Amino acid sequence: MSTELSCTREILVRFNEADPLGIVWHGHYIRYFEDGREAFGETHGLKYLDVYQQGFVIPVVNVQCDFKKSLRYGDRVVVETKYIPCEAAKMKFSYRLYNSATGELVATGSSVQVFLSKDDSVLQLSNPPFFEEWKKKHDLG
Repeated sequence: MSTELSCTREILVRFNEADPLGIVWHGHYIRYFEDGREAFGETHGLKYLDVYQQGFVIPVVNVQCDFKKSLRYGDRVVVETKYIPCEAAKMKFSYRLYNSATGELVATGSSVQVFLSKDDSVLQLSNPPFFEEWKKKHDLG
């Protein structure tokens, strides 16, 4: 596997993401991971609606986040999203969140999504054909 696919997106921390002290609530870091996955899909031709149109959904079955520093209302957070290739019928991503102004690492994490058929929610034990084609197109195996 010779290609590494990643994407970077900058997001403004919104007022409704902060507590009364102006500190971002911990659950929003997971939302920033989601923003990163959506940006990745737009950049690399694998949007959620593309997957759905192929007859599948890809729910998150595992997410992990390590907090390093707090973000505050008005900060800008840079989300780096990296696709982690694997043979199994799943999508794995790693994340690094940075404070845009200071460059400080504020969080790291990962997520795993699996393929389910959209009509009957059957877990796919092998990669759907469209996903195998996407991987070949990007030299991922």
